[in-house]
Amino acid sequence: MRTDYHVHMAETGKLSVDYLKDYVQKAKEEGIEDLGISEHAYFFQETRPILSNPWVENRRTLDFHQYQALFDEAEKENLPVKMGIEMDYMPGKEKEMETFIKEHPFDYVIGSVHWIDEWGIDLAIYREEYEKRDIYEVYEQYFDRVVTLAESGLFDFVGHIDVIKVFGYEPEDKTFLKKQYERAAKALAKTDTLIEISTAGLRKPVGKIYPEPDFLKTCKEYGVGITLCSDAHKPDHLGYRYDEAVEFAKSIGYDHVHTFTKREKQAHPLT
Repeated sequence: MRTDYHVHMAETGKLSVDYLKDYVQKAKEEGIEDLGISEHAYFFQETRPILSNPWVENRRTLDFHQYQALFDEAEKENLPVKMGIEMDYMPGKEKEMETFIKEHPFDYVIGSVHWIDEWGIDLAIYREEYEKRDIYEVYEQYFDRVVTLAESGLFDFVGHIDVIKVFGYEPEDKTFLKKQYERAAKALAKTDTLIEISTAGLRKPVGKIYPEPDFLKTCKEYGVGITLCSDAHKPDHLGYRYDEAVEFAKSIGYDHVHTFTKREKQAHPLT
């Protein structure tokens, strides 16, 4: 079984069934047996109480009924696609996030950390901010959010769990990193929140899969499950360098991957 659940459509195309068919076709070509679309929640007017800043508001162009209509039409045409969402985890907004999630029939919900206060940590326009800050403090702040994301129990899995390394800024102290990995893994295990093995980092400046090998080993030690994702923003990204992701997962000791339906997960042999 291979999955691709971290998939976006709206940034490079539109929410149409014709465009969705391009994704479905590419998934078949890549041997992806379970495909899901997980648009960024900030696109929707309904999520303004959760996250609002100038960068986001410039992209908040959709109402949720447009997203729902895509899946309703896909069901009519028997297109095999799951309905997901990628939510920016915002500390202190757990009630608002929970309300939004419960109002919609998602198959799965991805929780991701993209913001440290007003700083978009993976946005190229904010890259220089890394030069102004202490990288150890940055990692502490980032993993604080990963931990509380996991503790909230609101999400099925965490997106690109160490995306903080996206531009190649990484602490050299392995003991420090191990501490961050362990506190994240403990929180994930406690709420049975999974992580994705994401090949998106291979397309980014860092040039590495998310998460780091030591991080994935720590997650395996604590019994944290996985799913496979590409963080696709166009059909050609689907299944990107998945052979490497599968080899990576198996090298750590993972032999199962999880699928989601109506927020219920099921384990399948990783192929």
